[in-house]
Amino acid sequence: MSRFPDDFLWGASTSAYQCEGASLEDGKGLSQQDVINKQNHDIYGFADASVASDHYHHYKEDIKLMKEMGFTAYRFSLSWSRIFPKGRGEVNQKGVAFYHNLIDELKKNGIEPIVTIYHYDLPLQLVEEYDGWLNRKVVDDFANYARFVINEYKDKVKYWTTINEQGIIVQYWTKKCLIKDKYLKDDRWRYQLNHYMNLAHAIACNLVHEIVPGGLVGSATGYSPVYAHSSKPEDALAALHANELRNLYYTDIWFKGIYNENAMAYLKSRGLAPEIAEGDMELIKSGKSDFLALNYYRSDCAEYASNNENERFMGVNLTGEKGKTDGEETHPGFYKMCKNESLDTTEWDWSIDPIGLEYTLKDLYDRYRIPLMITENGIGARDILTNDGKIHDQYRIDYMKEHIKAIKRAIDSGVKVLAYCPWSMMDILSTTNGYSKRYGLIYVDRTDKDIKECKRYRKDSSYWYEKVIKSKGEEL
Repeated sequence: MSRFPDDFLWGASTSAYQCEGASLEDGKGLSQQDVINKQNHDIYGFADASVASDHYHHYKEDIKLMKEMGFTAYRFSLSWSRIFPKGRGEVNQKGVAFYHNLIDELKKNGIEPIVTIYHYDLPLQLVEEYDGWLNRKVVDDFANYARFVINEYKDKVKYWTTINEQGIIVQYWTKKCLIKDKYLKDDRWRYQLNHYMNLAHAIACNLVHEIVPGGLVGSATGYSPVYAHSSKPEDALAALHANELRNLYYTDIWFKGIYNENAMAYLKSRGLAPEIAEGDMELIKSGKSDFLALNYYRSDCAEYASNNENERFMGVNLTGEKGKTDGEETHPGFYKMCKNESLDTTEWDWSIDPIGLEYTLKDLYDRYRIPLMITENGIGARDILTNDGKIHDQYRIDYMKEHIKAIKRAIDSGVKVLAYCPWSMMDILSTTNGYSKRYGLIYVDRTDKDIKECKRYRKDSSYWYEKVIKSKGEEL
């Protein structure tokens, strides 16, 4: 392949609660993800977030490994409850100092920080006090938190992403938010919390532009293109509808300042549309995004759904056995998701589709004419540590290689892509699968039941990726 642009950023990604650990150390308060993962530990035996990959104590070692691999970027998130243990009020200076130290270490090693302000881990205090993202009060508390961190790190961080994967939060709200029972029977609240997040996103965009000299900001969205299951016209229409509700409902609001009309019409017809207060849309329109960050793992497939079907949202695969996902998303009269028999899948039923990434990059760039960056992309697998300290993950190399090729094809066709930061830099805690499902370039030696010392081992994929970065994409 020809070389990637000289200013293209190469790195990888993590999130705070999935890698840091130290969940109650140095003044940190509990987050809703500490509680959710403790529940999953008690029910399914998955690891909780108390130690995770212990990045809090290993960050210098981890950055040294990033340097070895040639990283020029690292995308990570800030823990809101490490900085504001109760969500607001008193600042935890030890938490503030941790991120200064992390960012300084990155910069010292020539690695550009890409900072996510919020990645699922709302402070528990705000959930207990007023139900978190289900109450409009959270917008003001988010604005206070965002203003503080943007101002605190403004001289060190150029690239900011606001809220991670709003669409995924809507699909899997009980996995990503701590939801009280009284809300669970009314799916309208999924779209209401998303509306509050859109207000928060706009505020964060405005703050970056106000506070950070030359700062660039955008949302990080979980995005899967949707294909029609067949050439039947009704399946083609279903795929169009699915793309509007699952994808464009989120991207249109960020780049056009409106909710996708057809998706909103469907939500209104089902009593699912959010309540929008006076002035909300003006605020949303004011929050200009400079780029769109894409978390791409898979493509999806849709087919016709009759009006007689039951409304349901996507299920999950908790076992890592193919075919064990507990149900497909269905919206009566609009679409239902289905398996694409043309594609292979991971053990967790996620389709493997590099061409889908090329399709997505071209489609989104054509729609909005904004730069894009890849902030997540990867394959979850049961990696095996051999007796001689090796991890032979050729499947990860194959996956990344084909997706990097897809990115380069998109760039060659005129798409502006800023960065490739696959998921994940190291093995991290999976909310729905613990440490049985690994994504990292670096192996973290622990299991769900045995934390051990969290010793780091480079996987075969990390050495391959090092060569890719050094050659700027020529050697795949």
